[in-house]
Amino acid sequence: MVDALHAPIVSRDEELHWLALKLIPGLGARTSNKLLERLRTPHAIFRASRTELEDVGVSGAVAQSIASGCTFEDAVVQQEKMLEAGVELVTIGDPRYPQPLREIFDPPVVLFARGCVELLKSLALGVVGTRRPTPYGIAVAERLSADLAHAGLTIASGMARGIDTSAHKGALGAGGDTVAVLGCGVDVVYPAENRKLYAEICAKGLVVSEFVMGSTAFPQNFPIRNRIISGMSVGVLVVEGAQYSGSAITAKLAMDQGREVFAVPGNITSKLSWGPNLLIKQGAKIVQDWNDVVVELSPEARRHLIEKGRGKLLGDANESLQGTQASLLTGAAPQLDGVARKALDALQVDAAVHLDNLLEKLEDTSASELIAALFELEMLGLVKQLPGKNFVKVW
Repeated sequence: MVDALHAPIVSRDEELHWLALKLIPGLGARTSNKLLERLRTPHAIFRASRTELEDVGVSGAVAQSIASGCTFEDAVVQQEKMLEAGVELVTIGDPRYPQPLREIFDPPVVLFARGCVELLKSLALGVVGTRRPTPYGIAVAERLSADLAHAGLTIASGMARGIDTSAHKGALGAGGDTVAVLGCGVDVVYPAENRKLYAEICAKGLVVSEFVMGSTAFPQNFPIRNRIISGMSVGVLVVEGAQYSGSAITAKLAMDQGREVFAVPGNITSKLSWGPNLLIKQGAKIVQDWNDVVVELSPEARRHLIEKGRGKLLGDANESLQGTQASLLTGAAPQLDGVARKALDALQVDAAVHLDNLLEKLEDTSASELIAALFELEMLGLVKQLPGKNFVKVW
C-alpha cells in the first residue's frame, strides 16, 4: 500500500520529517494517511507543491502550512524531549507498528513509545471500564487481567483511575505484559495519583500515545485514544460502566473495527452494570473467567498463546510465586487458622466490610488480633484494604 509500510526504523532526519508532519495544524490521521498513500514518504510530502497537496484533498490552509515547513522548529524541540525522556517514535512504516492498528479506518501515523516497544507486536486484549468502580469491579478487573496475562495476552488499557488502573495492576502483579495508551503525551502522568503505576509500566511494560510530547490530557483526547486501545487489540473486555460511558464508546469502536467484544455481567440494580449488561444483550461474549475470552480467539491466536504461555500455566508461574499465592494458582486451599480463617470467611468479594463491622461479626476477637489477622491475609494476597478501613476478599 505505502512504501512506508515496509520501511526500516527511521533515521534522525526521517524522524524529524515524521514529527513535522504530525505537528501540521489541522492535519488529521485520515488525511495524513492519504498523503502517504499518494506521495509515499514525509520527505516527498514536504517537497510537494500546493497543487499536488490539494489534489489529495488537503485544504488550502493546511497545504500552505506543509509547504512553508513551519513545523520543523517544533519538531526539533520534540526530538530533544524524546531523547531526554527515552521515548521512541514508531511510525506507521515501522516493523514494530501493530499490524491490527494499521488496518483500522484512521490509524495514527506515529506512536510515541516509552518502555518495551516490542510489546506493540504482542497479542493484546483491551480492558476498559468505569473510573468509579465498585469493589466487585476492582476485584474482577484485577483477577481477569492477571489470569489473561498468565495466559499470554498483553493487557492494554488507558491508565485512567478505576478499572483501567486495576487492569494494569492485575497484569503487572501476575508478572505479565501491559500497555498503557494515554490521552496525553507519554511524558505526562495522568491522573497524577498513578505516578507510581506509570513508572512501573515504563519499566516493565509500555506506555504509548499518538499525542506529541507535553500534550495535556484534554477530555476530547480520550475518545481519540480509545480507538488505539481497541485497534491494537484482538478484542475489548468491558468491566462496569454506564450506558453512555467511555468504555461503551470503546466497545462501539471495537465492533466497528471488527474486534471481539467481551463483557462481565453485573448487578442489574447498579447503573455501573448497564453498559456491560446491554452489550451482552446486543451479542457481546459474557465473561466469567479468563477461558471465556481465550476460547473466542482465532485458532492462530490460541496457538500463539499456547506456545507463549505453556511454561507459565504448567510450572513457571508456580515457581515465581510462594506459599499461599502459589496454592491459589493451582487451586489448593490456603492453610489458615484461628482469627485469619474467620476473618476471611466473613469478608466478601463484591462488597467492602468496614473494620468495625468485621469486629462485630467476629465475637471473642480483640481489635489487635483482627488487625494482625487482616495484615497476614493482605500479605498473602487474600484480602485487599480499601480507603476508610474497608476490606474485601480478593477473588
